[in-house]
Amino acid sequence: MGMAEHYHPQVQIIINGQDVGVPANIGVDPATGAMSAIHTHETDGTIHIEADSEGEVLTLGQFFTQWGIMLTPTQIGGAVAGPGETVTVTSNGEPVTGDPMDLRLEPDQQIVLQLP
Repeated sequence: MGMAEHYHPQVQIIINGQDVGVPANIGVDPATGAMSAIHTHETDGTIHIEADSEGEVLTLGQFFTQWGIMLTPTQIGGAVAGPGETVTVTSNGEPVTGDPMDLRLEPDQQIVLQLP
């Protein structure tokens, strides 16, 4: 965890029309309280970015890796898209194409991941 940059993107996950919560304390060591550069404190979907260096690129994929949840263009965790379906991703209301793992995290960003 660093303090060169500190900002808070927000992520919402919707699977089959239902909100899926983002757990508190992703990226926080329960034994020591040490935090990675990407972590959560609450269950409201706020991702805390506390980067070691200014301009450090951190991605949604790094967050999901930290969480231990699979994210692909056709899968969110254990939820897998049906035939012809994909994960829909928006950032600040704009559609995002490509691999959702590559989405760069930015200050005040609103990310929505949806699987029909």
